[in-house]
Amino acid sequence: MSATLSLRNTTGRRTDATLSFIQHSLITIGLMVALGTFKPFFGESAVAEPPQAAATEPVAEADAEAAEVVVSKPASEILSPRLQRVLDYVSRRYRVAPEALVPVFEAAQAVGRERRLDPLLIVAIIGIESRFNPFAESASGAKGLMQVIPGYHLDKVPRGAGEQPFLDPVTNIQVGVHVLEEAIRWRGSLIAGLQHYGGSSEDAETEYANRVLAEKERLEQAARRGPGGRA
Repeated sequence: MSATLSLRNTTGRRTDATLSFIQHSLITIGLMVALGTFKPFFGESAVAEPPQAAATEPVAEADAEAAEVVVSKPASEILSPRLQRVLDYVSRRYRVAPEALVPVFEAAQAVGRERRLDPLLIVAIIGIESRFNPFAESASGAKGLMQVIPGYHLDKVPRGAGEQPFLDPVTNIQVGVHVLEEAIRWRGSLIAGLQHYGGSSEDAETEYANRVLAEKERLEQAARRGPGGRA
């Protein structure tokens, strides 16, 4: 019986020692993990290594595309020689930079060809109406290069013209020429159509039409000048 008790006591002490060893081992491993010094013998490291910085991808090509600047074509590649000479004259007469006049003359040239109307007539009206100021506005609410009244001509604005179509030079010229064509057909002649475009009644003097035609004549003289300003 005493041998049995002794065996039980010995077994209990061994069990306690084993548990104590396991407990201390786990505590030691936990401390090592916390300090980042313990790596198990199997698999990947239990402590995650800091991620490496992502490799820098080449960006030279993207930067080149982002920095690309669209350069407008010079007037010599857009306008006819006739309109180029007129542009120089208008730039001096109205003190407007040639670069600002190029899109105006380009639109007048394109719309004139499309509607079979002399672009110099369009340019003359612009000179009389707004002096080539695309943001001009009259006391009666007429806007833009050709001084079109939005309330009367919204139906003539092309689709996709934007929120301020009458301040856009191209759209303003398109609408203005449409208005002029209607006036010419309704009144039966260029003079009468110009008078109507200028807001004059049928029995009024042709003052407005005369001003436009006189301006057109000056533009034609400028168009006939050769190098050095010679006719």
